[in-house]
Order: sequence, then structure tokens, then C-alpha cells
Amino acid sequence: MVRFKQLCQKCKKNMVLVTSKTKFAICYDCQKEDLQGEIKDPKMKKMFDIPEEFYRESLFLRNIKSSYLRFGKLSGKQIEWFKKVVEDMKKSKQ
Repeated sequence: MVRFKQLCQKCKKNMVLVTSKTKFAICYDCQKEDLQGEIKDPKMKKMFDIPEEFYRESLFLRNIKSSYLRFGKLSGKQIEWFKKVVEDMKKSKQ
């Protein structure tokens, strides 16, 4: 999949790595407030306990965590793909 950089649509200062399917590019700094919150479910707390660098690099991971904090639940597919992306990022770092 082809990736390119685009200006954040919220602050218009930072560049965000996006694909052609990305509808709303937002940088980590602008979305940081949405990622703050208390996760009470131990399974979800463990799942979202990944290095901050991963959230900084992946708009997808930030959107999943933001959705969980907003709605309090995720679908099975969202959980599955979140774990898959995290595994792929860990492999690529090594």
C-alpha cells in the first residue's frame, strides 16, 4: 500500500503519514487528548498497553483506542486487527 505525508487537517502544522483511504488525517499531538482516559477492563488495559511510539506512528491504532474510550466497547474485528497491526509493528522494529 502506498503511503505519503499530508498536513494535519486540524492544526495545519504537522505532517501525518497516510494512505489513499485515509479520510481525515490528524496528527498525534492533536489527537492526544482523545487518547487520555481510564480503562477499567483488565483485558483492554493490557491490549492498549503498548509503546507510545506505536500510537505516534499509526493513525489506525489511535482511532481504535479513541473509539474504545468514547463508546466503551470494540467489535471482534477491531480487536483482531488492532492486535495484528501491533504484532506487525513489533516485527518491523526488530
